[in-house]
Amino acid sequence: MKQHSVALGALALSLIACSSTAFAGETVRPMAVEDLLTLKRVGAPVASPDGQWVVYQQTDTDPKELKRNTGLWRVSAKGGAAERIADLPDASENSPAFSPDGKRLYFISGKSGSDQVWFVDLAAPGTAPVQASAFKTDVAGFKISPDGKRVLVWGDVGRDCPTLGCEESGDTSQPGPGTGRHYKDRAGFVRHWDAWETPGNYSRGFAFDLDPAGKVAGTAVALDGPKGTLTGDVPSKPFGGGEELAWTADSKGVFFAARQADGKEPLSTNLDVWHSELDGKAPHSPTKANLATDTQPSPSPDGKWLAWAAMARPGYESDRLVVWVMDLATHQRRALTGGWDRSVGSIAWTPDSKALIVTAEEVLDTPAFRVELASGKVTRLKLAPKGLTEGHISNVTPLANGALLYTRDSVSGPAEVWITEKGKAPRQLSHANDAQLAALVPLKSERFSFKGANGDTVWGQIHTPANAQGQLPVLLFVHGGPQGSFGDGWSFRWNPRVFASQGYAVVSVDFHGSTGYGQAFTDSINKDWGGKPLEDLKLGLAAALAGRPMLDGGNVCALGASYGGYMMNWIEGQWSDRFKCLVQHDGVFDARAMAFETEELWFDEWEHGGKAYFEAPDEYEKWNPANHVDKWKTPMLVITGEKDFRIPYTQGLAAFTALQRKGVESELLVFPDENHWVLKPKNSLQWHQTVLAWLGRFLKAGK
Repeated sequence: MKQHSVALGALALSLIACSSTAFAGETVRPMAVEDLLTLKRVGAPVASPDGQWVVYQQTDTDPKELKRNTGLWRVSAKGGAAERIADLPDASENSPAFSPDGKRLYFISGKSGSDQVWFVDLAAPGTAPVQASAFKTDVAGFKISPDGKRVLVWGDVGRDCPTLGCEESGDTSQPGPGTGRHYKDRAGFVRHWDAWETPGNYSRGFAFDLDPAGKVAGTAVALDGPKGTLTGDVPSKPFGGGEELAWTADSKGVFFAARQADGKEPLSTNLDVWHSELDGKAPHSPTKANLATDTQPSPSPDGKWLAWAAMARPGYESDRLVVWVMDLATHQRRALTGGWDRSVGSIAWTPDSKALIVTAEEVLDTPAFRVELASGKVTRLKLAPKGLTEGHISNVTPLANGALLYTRDSVSGPAEVWITEKGKAPRQLSHANDAQLAALVPLKSERFSFKGANGDTVWGQIHTPANAQGQLPVLLFVHGGPQGSFGDGWSFRWNPRVFASQGYAVVSVDFHGSTGYGQAFTDSINKDWGGKPLEDLKLGLAAALAGRPMLDGGNVCALGASYGGYMMNWIEGQWSDRFKCLVQHDGVFDARAMAFETEELWFDEWEHGGKAYFEAPDEYEKWNPANHVDKWKTPMLVITGEKDFRIPYTQGLAAFTALQRKGVESELLVFPDENHWVLKPKNSLQWHQTVLAWLGRFLKAGK
């Protein structure tokens, strides 16, 4: 990659005051966009049943062609060099899983021309990987049963299809003879996230036997039962995954999460936990009485308990996720973390079934916590090296020997695999990015707090190159969500380190509505999109600049995407004198049009008091940027993706049209093949080139 774009390299050098620098005895250079694109992406760690080995997936990006390939790597749990395992030439391998006896490593590969389940025989080193499934459709995911005799697989098939793949897709939206899509009355979603819906075709799960040779065999048993009982995506779309499906401890059944796909689906957050006994009959739901979200079913290893995460308010996708547990013998249930004002992100049982390890956002970090089953007592765990912030902990797996396997990333670097044993310091097992990061100028990060709107404590961060000298122009990053956080975690999209390395100070503020500060703080943005958050941003920027002469307060641009993009449009009409330029990506421009164009109606309506636009137009118009175009004057770069169905590209086009008609200096960047995010490597390169050129034009970085 570093040889791929000479133009970008020249641009980066023109923006940075310093070049290669001696730092801590080493010669280091500023981080470039090429580094961001080619850093390795590590995840999905699994441990062998005996705890001796750890396998993880790693995605590499070719620096010249920007093509990506994912492979599996094995490392001793004691540490040491990692080695590539189960390599299939000219193919990718992902989603590793050990068989319960540790003799096989299963994974997904597209070597056969479609994504199928494969395995490598660990008892016979050097033997070639074996294809274990040959379905007519792609396998999206799988899970091996605790006894190793069965496998659960899922993928997109017709609702009438009795197995994973039939000749017909089941999609009823294209009856022909033309190319038109025809959606019937009350069909539900017409399009979702970045794809047009296919009524009659869903993500569905099936259980199969595994024969003695380790291959998929036998007759399929559908989790959703006969047609007419449950129809919906398993796991849920667009972001559901393996965390929504789990085998029972005795391998005789499966718990899973699903939402009915019907005319109410665009308005419903009513995801339920279901139980299939794999007898061909309809599944039943123990959470049916709750009309809000129930997800992440997690049976205890001893088979006595079911844990899951539940919200309380229907229609609110950012409500607090509370861990509930149910005695599977008596069906008695209780809110295990009901008294803890945090929203859980993941759930994992300890092997002795006495506690759960959960993750949750907490003041810029995402730590792990131990929750005692008997008492509900919550204890924050220390999984970061001494002297470092916790950062972002994920993929937590408690091991039989008491150790915890997990990944950790931070704003300074991407995820690596870690392990911690009781009473011992955490150890880093994977070192995929160590060498590349060591060649770069480190990032200096500072956390700060201030009194924001209503006198509440609000937190933020400041990021600068560790070797920065003189004044730095300032970038104000505004996060999306809006119920989200610019916390201490790595991102391959909005990455503070790569921007700081171009000679900027990056400031972010977790305004009212952000997560990790209690549910009341998160709720406080409701019906107040342009109120308290804007006040927090004003006060936060002032607090960041106060007493920090290195930050050039007269040389500032603001950037944001999604809700952050909305805020750029709002700032144009409310605070435009403060900034030399703005970057608006996928932001809401016209609240009225958004109300009728977006797909997940529950989100937009909840944010405006739970009512549709025609029921409460004043709520939508109160914070509508389109009503203040007469005051727009700050130069703005507008970015959008044609496959963004959450905030359709017409919102970006409308903002650009407003800027052009007002005579405000502006540019428009449209990606025809991207959704709400920019995911393709070459598109990411172009995104960064365009944004950095825009910023450099107004901030004159490097002077």
